[in-house]
Amino acid sequence: MVDRDERRQEILEVTWRIMATRGAESATMREIAREAGYANGALAPYFANKDELVEAAYLFVFERTNDRIRSALAGLRGVAALRAFLVEVLPTTELTRSEARIVLPFWSRMVTDDRLARLMDATAQHWRDELASLLAQGRADGDVTVATPDTVVAEQLLATAYGLQVLALLPGSPASPETQLQMLDLAVAALRAT
Repeated sequence: MVDRDERRQEILEVTWRIMATRGAESATMREIAREAGYANGALAPYFANKDELVEAAYLFVFERTNDRIRSALAGLRGVAALRAFLVEVLPTTELTRSEARIVLPFWSRMVTDDRLARLMDATAQHWRDELASLLAQGRADGDVTVATPDTVVAEQLLATAYGLQVLALLPGSPASPETQLQMLDLAVAALRAT
Protein backbone atom coordinates (compact mmCIF):
# COMPACT_ATOMS: atom_id res chain seq x y z
CA MET A 1 0.00 0.00 0.00
CA VAL A 2 1.38 3.38 -1.02
CA ASP A 3 1.48 6.04 1.68
CA ARG A 4 -0.12 9.15 0.14
CA ASP A 5 1.89 11.66 2.19
CA GLU A 6 5.12 9.83 1.46
CA ARG A 7 4.38 9.81 -2.28
CA ARG A 8 3.54 13.54 -2.24
CA GLN A 9 6.83 14.19 -0.44
CA GLU A 10 8.76 12.21 -3.09
CA ILE A 11 7.06 14.16 -5.88
CA LEU A 12 7.86 17.48 -4.17
CA GLU A 13 11.50 16.50 -3.74
CA VAL A 14 11.77 15.64 -7.44
CA THR A 15 10.03 18.91 -8.32
CA TRP A 16 12.40 20.81 -6.04
CA ARG A 17 15.44 19.13 -7.62
CA ILE A 18 14.28 19.88 -11.19
CA MET A 19 13.43 23.51 -10.41
CA ALA A 20 16.72 24.07 -8.58
CA THR A 21 18.91 22.59 -11.31
CA ARG A 22 17.00 23.25 -14.54
CA GLY A 23 14.58 26.06 -13.72
CA ALA A 24 10.87 26.31 -13.03
CA GLU A 25 9.83 25.95 -16.67
CA SER A 26 11.53 22.54 -16.85
CA ALA A 27 9.33 21.24 -14.03
CA THR A 28 6.48 20.02 -16.20
CA MET A 29 4.11 17.36 -14.92
CA ARG A 30 5.46 14.97 -17.56
CA GLU A 31 9.10 15.63 -16.64
CA ILE A 32 8.45 15.32 -12.92
CA ALA A 33 6.64 12.01 -13.42
CA ARG A 34 9.46 10.72 -15.66
CA GLU A 35 12.18 11.74 -13.21
CA ALA A 36 10.25 10.24 -10.29
CA GLY A 37 9.90 6.97 -12.20
CA TYR A 38 6.12 7.18 -12.52
CA ALA A 39 3.90 6.73 -15.54
CA ASN A 40 2.64 9.84 -17.28
CA GLY A 41 -0.48 10.99 -15.45
CA ALA A 42 0.52 9.30 -12.18
CA LEU A 43 0.81 12.67 -10.42
CA ALA A 44 -2.90 13.47 -10.87
CA PRO A 45 -4.04 11.74 -7.65
CA TYR A 46 -1.56 13.87 -5.69
CA PHE A 47 -1.61 17.19 -7.57
CA ALA A 48 -4.50 18.15 -9.82
CA ASN A 49 -2.38 20.38 -12.07
CA LYS A 50 0.93 22.17 -12.35
CA ASP A 51 -0.35 25.23 -10.48
CA GLU A 52 -1.19 23.09 -7.46
CA LEU A 53 2.20 21.39 -7.66
CA VAL A 54 4.04 24.72 -7.99
CA GLU A 55 2.23 26.07 -4.94
CA ALA A 56 3.09 22.93 -2.98
CA ALA A 57 6.74 23.22 -4.06
CA TYR A 58 6.90 26.80 -2.77
CA LEU A 59 5.43 25.72 0.58
CA PHE A 60 7.84 22.77 0.65
CA VAL A 61 10.82 25.14 0.37
CA PHE A 62 9.31 27.52 2.92
CA GLU A 63 8.80 24.72 5.44
CA ARG A 64 12.29 23.30 4.88
CA THR A 65 13.73 26.74 5.52
CA ASN A 66 11.58 27.11 8.65
CA ASP A 67 12.80 23.73 9.91
CA ARG A 68 16.40 24.90 9.54
CA ILE A 69 15.55 28.21 11.21
CA ARG A 70 14.00 26.41 14.20
CA SER A 71 17.14 24.27 14.54
CA ALA A 72 19.46 27.27 14.19
CA LEU A 73 17.54 29.23 16.84
CA ALA A 74 17.70 26.49 19.47
CA GLY A 75 19.11 28.05 22.62
CA LEU A 76 19.35 31.53 21.10
CA ARG A 77 17.29 34.66 21.56
CA GLY A 78 17.25 38.29 20.54
CA VAL A 79 19.95 39.57 18.23
CA ALA A 80 21.86 36.28 18.11
CA ALA A 81 18.68 34.46 17.09
CA LEU A 82 17.85 37.19 14.58
CA ARG A 83 21.21 36.76 12.87
CA ALA A 84 20.89 32.96 12.88
CA PHE A 85 17.40 33.28 11.35
CA LEU A 86 18.62 35.42 8.47
CA VAL A 87 21.67 33.23 7.80
CA GLU A 88 19.25 30.42 6.96
CA VAL A 89 17.43 32.63 4.43
CA LEU A 90 20.40 34.24 2.68
CA PRO A 91 21.69 32.34 -0.38
CA THR A 92 25.16 31.72 1.03
CA THR A 93 25.31 27.92 0.61
CA GLU A 94 24.49 25.62 -2.27
CA LEU A 95 21.27 24.58 -0.51
CA THR A 96 20.07 28.14 0.12
CA ARG A 97 21.09 29.16 -3.43
CA SER A 98 19.01 26.25 -4.76
CA GLU A 99 16.09 27.40 -2.66
CA ALA A 100 16.47 30.92 -4.05
CA ARG A 101 16.36 29.46 -7.58
CA ILE A 102 13.02 27.89 -6.69
CA VAL A 103 11.53 30.90 -4.91
CA LEU A 104 12.42 33.50 -7.54
CA PRO A 105 10.01 32.25 -10.24
CA PHE A 106 7.18 32.63 -7.73
CA TRP A 107 7.79 36.37 -7.57
CA SER A 108 6.98 36.79 -11.25
CA ARG A 109 4.02 34.39 -11.07
CA MET A 110 2.40 36.25 -8.19
CA VAL A 111 1.99 39.35 -10.34
CA THR A 112 -0.79 37.60 -12.28
CA ASP A 113 -1.87 34.95 -9.77
CA ASP A 114 -3.80 36.40 -6.82
CA ARG A 115 -3.90 33.11 -4.94
CA LEU A 116 -0.13 32.72 -5.16
CA ALA A 117 0.31 36.38 -4.18
CA ARG A 118 -1.78 35.80 -1.04
CA LEU A 119 0.24 32.68 -0.23
CA MET A 120 3.53 34.53 -0.61
CA ASP A 121 2.21 37.42 1.47
CA ALA A 122 1.21 35.01 4.23
CA THR A 123 4.67 33.42 4.31
CA ALA A 124 6.34 36.84 4.29
CA GLN A 125 4.06 37.95 7.14
CA HIS A 126 5.07 34.86 9.13
CA TRP A 127 8.72 35.89 8.80
CA ARG A 128 7.93 39.55 9.59
CA ASP A 129 6.25 38.44 12.81
CA GLU A 130 9.19 36.19 13.72
CA LEU A 131 11.71 38.95 13.07
CA ALA A 132 9.67 41.49 15.06
CA SER A 133 9.49 39.03 17.97
CA LEU A 134 13.27 38.54 17.92
CA LEU A 135 13.79 42.31 17.74
CA ALA A 136 11.53 42.72 20.80
CA GLN A 137 13.67 40.16 22.64
CA GLY A 138 16.76 42.12 21.60
CA ARG A 139 15.22 45.29 23.01
CA ALA A 140 14.40 43.51 26.27
CA ASP A 141 18.03 42.33 26.42
CA GLY A 142 19.33 45.85 25.71
CA ASP A 143 20.94 44.78 22.42
CA VAL A 144 18.49 46.66 20.17
CA THR A 145 18.45 50.36 20.97
CA VAL A 146 17.84 51.97 17.59
CA ALA A 147 14.80 54.29 17.61
CA THR A 148 13.36 52.84 14.38
CA PRO A 149 10.21 50.81 15.11
CA ASP A 150 10.66 47.05 15.07
CA THR A 151 8.11 46.67 12.28
CA VAL A 152 10.22 48.91 10.04
CA VAL A 153 13.46 47.14 10.96
CA ALA A 154 11.86 43.73 10.33
CA GLU A 155 10.66 44.90 6.92
CA GLN A 156 14.12 46.23 6.08
CA LEU A 157 15.78 42.94 7.06
CA LEU A 158 13.23 40.93 5.09
CA ALA A 159 13.67 43.17 2.02
CA THR A 160 17.45 42.74 2.27
CA ALA A 161 17.15 38.95 2.46
CA TYR A 162 14.73 38.81 -0.48
CA GLY A 163 16.87 41.20 -2.49
CA LEU A 164 19.98 39.11 -1.91
CA GLN A 165 18.12 36.04 -3.13
CA VAL A 166 17.89 37.83 -6.47
CA LEU A 167 21.30 39.52 -6.58
CA ALA A 168 23.32 36.50 -5.43
CA LEU A 169 22.07 34.45 -8.38
CA LEU A 170 23.21 36.93 -11.02
CA PRO A 171 26.31 35.84 -12.97
CA GLY A 172 29.33 37.67 -11.63
CA SER A 173 27.36 39.03 -8.69
CA PRO A 174 29.40 40.93 -6.13
CA ALA A 175 27.02 39.52 -3.47
CA SER A 176 29.27 36.60 -2.58
CA PRO A 177 28.43 34.58 0.55
CA GLU A 178 31.09 36.51 2.43
CA THR A 179 29.67 39.86 1.28
CA GLN A 180 26.15 38.79 2.24
CA LEU A 181 27.28 37.85 5.73
CA GLN A 182 29.15 41.16 6.07
CA MET A 183 25.96 42.98 5.03
CA LEU A 184 24.02 40.99 7.62
CA ASP A 185 26.55 41.83 10.33
CA LEU A 186 26.39 45.51 9.37
CA ALA A 187 22.58 45.44 9.63
CA VAL A 188 22.77 43.71 13.03
CA ALA A 189 25.36 46.19 14.29
CA ALA A 190 23.07 49.05 13.22
CA LEU A 191 20.43 47.80 15.67
CA ARG A 192 22.42 49.34 18.49
CA ALA A 193 22.18 53.13 18.39
CA THR A 194 25.42 54.90 19.15
